Amino acid sequence: MTRAHSPNGVPKENVADYYRRRAHGGTGLIVTEGVAIEHETAVDSPSVPRLHGYDALEGWRRVVDAVHDAGGRIIPQLWHVGPLWGAMGKVDRALKPMRPSGTWGAAGSTSYPREYVSRALKPTAPMTEDDIAEVIAAYAGAAANARAVGFDGVAIHGGHGYLLDSFLWRSTNTRDDAWGGDLERRVAFPCAVVAAIRAQVGPDMPIVFRFSQHKQQDYSARIADNPAELGVILRALVDAGVDVLDASSRRFDLPAFPGDDLSLAGWAKKLTGATTMAVGSVGLGTSLRTSRIDGVAASRNNIPELERRMSIGEFDLIAIGRLHLADPQLANTLQRKSELPDYNRSVHESKLI
Repeated sequence: MTRAHSPNGVPKENVADYYRRRAHGGTGLIVTEGVAIEHETAVDSPSVPRLHGYDALEGWRRVVDAVHDAGGRIIPQLWHVGPLWGAMGKVDRALKPMRPSGTWGAAGSTSYPREYVSRALKPTAPMTEDDIAEVIAAYAGAAANARAVGFDGVAIHGGHGYLLDSFLWRSTNTRDDAWGGDLERRVAFPCAVVAAIRAQVGPDMPIVFRFSQHKQQDYSARIADNPAELGVILRALVDAGVDVLDASSRRFDLPAFPGDDLSLAGWAKKLTGATTMAVGSVGLGTSLRTSRIDGVAASRNNIPELERRMSIGEFDLIAIGRLHLADPQLANTLQRKSELPDYNRSVHESKLI
């Protein structure tokens, strides 16, 4: 959940306090907001934290120490926005956004303003072999930095239309080389990133990979039309070194495919046997997009359904974003079976709390 409170990419004491409060509130594992790798178009806001440079790394060291002192564990979510560069603000138009085939993707149901979409739909130069090698090296460097400052693992944002996901989506990857074409080649770049990270962090440091069907360009988009296709992608990622598959869905309990009640995280576990994590609208009755439009997200107590699915082993972990913004004590709140907090847009856009 992007906080954008790190001036010039450097997390300060307020960021350390923000994450410490969640650890103190009982959260077992904190996956940070998106953290930029060292690439010139990785992120498009100067307030998004970086994972490179002395000042930023010292800032993260303080964050990690604060979380550990509170009894928690924390991993950074490595981020390159890829085709979505420019969505968060003004950017240097002379820089080339990283797009597999130079396309932004087919625009569908999206919360992006029309002005941005119209501008983003203009084709750019596809990524070259040098671009691909440079980005892989940047991910590996960020992972090495994560290990050096004491993080407990590494998370990779590979969903929502960002760079790694754009190689998986047919609409943004129309290449016909080693990095695109059939599904096995479309997953090659994300797997190369995972393998490079694994080489940096060693065999024991956990790697979490977030994937999704939906994209910010189009909430109805899919990378897999059936379980067999999903299995090709996820098994390749696990073989490359992923330990935990983080299945991002707009609602954690939505069926992933017609004819079966199994969620996206459930299918990930069934197809790979790996540890899986679900995420999406825990305790909330509306999507993030709807809550942004209406200003308020109605509470919905879906905790019993969450507990049921976890009790039968459909997935292993649950990640909670929006309610965690509203209540740093959320884990304790859930354990006590207390009333769920309210979330609205003002919470999402407020100062760090």
